Amino acid sequence: MAGSEPEPESGAAAGTGGTTLAEIARQAGVSVSTVSKVLHDRSDVASRTRAKVQRLLEQHGYLARHRPPATGLAPGGLIDLVMNELASPWAGELIRGAEEALHAEGMGMVVSATHGSGRLTRQWLDSLATRRTRGAVLVLPELMPAQHEELRRLGLPFALIAPADEPAPGVPWVGVTNWPGGLAATRHLVGLGHRRIAVISGPPERLASRARVDGYRSALDEAGLPYDPALVRYGDFTNGPAFRHALDLLRLPEPPTAVFAGNDQQALSTYRAAATLGIRVPDELSVVGFDDLPFADWVTPRLTTVRTPLADMAAVAARMVLQLVGGERPASTRVEVAGELIVRESSGPPPGPARG
Repeated sequence: MAGSEPEPESGAAAGTGGTTLAEIARQAGVSVSTVSKVLHDRSDVASRTRAKVQRLLEQHGYLARHRPPATGLAPGGLIDLVMNELASPWAGELIRGAEEALHAEGMGMVVSATHGSGRLTRQWLDSLATRRTRGAVLVLPELMPAQHEELRRLGLPFALIAPADEPAPGVPWVGVTNWPGGLAATRHLVGLGHRRIAVISGPPERLASRARVDGYRSALDEAGLPYDPALVRYGDFTNGPAFRHALDLLRLPEPPTAVFAGNDQQALSTYRAAATLGIRVPDELSVVGFDDLPFADWVTPRLTTVRTPLADMAAVAARMVLQLVGGERPASTRVEVAGELIVRESSGPPPGPARG
């Protein structure tokens, strides 16, 4: 495979002298893939070839610092954490969880953002060589097949957190138990006496969105309540669409007495829509979110929500990557961390006899 793999673009990362990996590969008489494997301490390179490539890498400033061998996990080195947006409410918890897991193993961390593109950038891929990253935790909606192939070609171990859909077989990933979370949130509202319960979720093509709505539907079915498509809205897990959906729902001739929001941001948008219409939470409308971000405990009323253990998810993904870096295969490439319903003040009985 090595001889047939494409080389990086002409702007590929360079050493201190400006020489690209493609130029080093040409001088060594090997493929760029082989150079990358040597740079990332992969074991599947012949010793004579490895020595030749290492001399050139040292000569051009790529190996200025010591890097531990890939045979077994040795302390030292860097793991990348790549997220869609650093300004997102989730970022802090993900960084904390990954950093704690990596620090415990003597590893450092580099945090990068794709700035809303949701995909690995060419700049990030090219920078891997100069930074000599040993692995990556990717918090991205999707990993394009070409990018997956390039990471494989570079020999860079990685794991995904909460991908939009189930990745290709064998790709390590960590998620939350979305279906049980939707079930628990809706069961809670049913138990309070609500009979018209709406749901505002994320994009229908996303695995998490579908699973949370499926959990909602299962709870309705379990309680013998009809599923009403008019009470189901799909947004994009952000504030704007959720606010409009909540307004539409609350203006229905028979409005819901409760809303299960697909995440905490959508729950706060539901708060705002209710306030716009003069509807009090929870006296006239109960709201349940999903994630339990820090602000859920600060808003008024304090938000009932399904806790997504973001820090735990990041720690699990980081440990997966460390196993791969150390030459081990994780026991499972798919791990779902259990969520937990946190009952606070935003949910209560419906106002008077339940409507509908």
